[in-house]
Amino acid sequence: MLAIRTRRRKAAALATAAVLATVAAPSLTATPATATTTTASTASTTNTDYDSTYYKDAIGKTGASLKSSLHTIISDQTKLSYSAVWDALKATDEDPDNSGNVILLYSGVSRSKSLNGGDTGDWNREHVWAKSHGDFGTSTGPGTDIHHLRPSDVRVNSVRGNKDFDNGGSAVSEGGGSLTDSDSFEPRDAVKGDVARMIFYMAVRYEGGDGFADLEVNGQVDNGSNPYIGKLPVLKAWNDEDPPDAFEEHRNQVIYDDYQHNRNPFVDHPEWVESIW
Repeated sequence: MLAIRTRRRKAAALATAAVLATVAAPSLTATPATATTTTASTASTTNTDYDSTYYKDAIGKTGASLKSSLHTIISDQTKLSYSAVWDALKATDEDPDNSGNVILLYSGVSRSKSLNGGDTGDWNREHVWAKSHGDFGTSTGPGTDIHHLRPSDVRVNSVRGNKDFDNGGSAVSEGGGSLTDSDSFEPRDAVKGDVARMIFYMAVRYEGGDGFADLEVNGQVDNGSNPYIGKLPVLKAWNDEDPPDAFEEHRNQVIYDDYQHNRNPFVDHPEWVESIW
């Protein structure tokens, strides 16, 4: 994912240089921000083709009505076993620069697909919505939903544990810039939006049906085994600050095309977060 971001920054920089060659010096400070905004905006609107098909019953709605419509839409999915998640993640999180590796969520490290397991140096299946928050374990359903399951370094995954998400804390060793304290975890900047959109997906997809708890995002940390994860204001800010990039959008498409056949609506329409919450 870092490689993708680097290429996009280089492309934006080249475009910016061409513009700067024709303008006066006083406008220089505004140009990079404009280029960055354009790139992010383009990335976040690439999947609007689904508005007339997949999302047609949700378009034009807001608030609780939008949430209800999206729940109905994304609940139509193929469910995976927990063992099948291993192979799915090798496809959804494949390193675009090395097809033999996956990108680890919190650290950003590219690691061999074959190093999946539970030992130090391995990567395992991280439940971004901690499975103890609602006590759904690894049962088929929320426990195997790959929209929130990601490859993560075993040790870094252990540090995150079942903590809620918030800003602040001390640096996580080899965590790629992630921070943690006694009751919260802050992922590295490059995936803060990814984390937020996975959490919002789970809160819409799992509404108390299918024999599982009604998952909700709230405004606190230290939620324990309650079916809640926070902090809502922080997650909303992360969604705004880190819009979907090519890696996240590709991941959403692979899940839709090849595995669960449902989408994360907040990757396609990050603005729906503010509309609902």
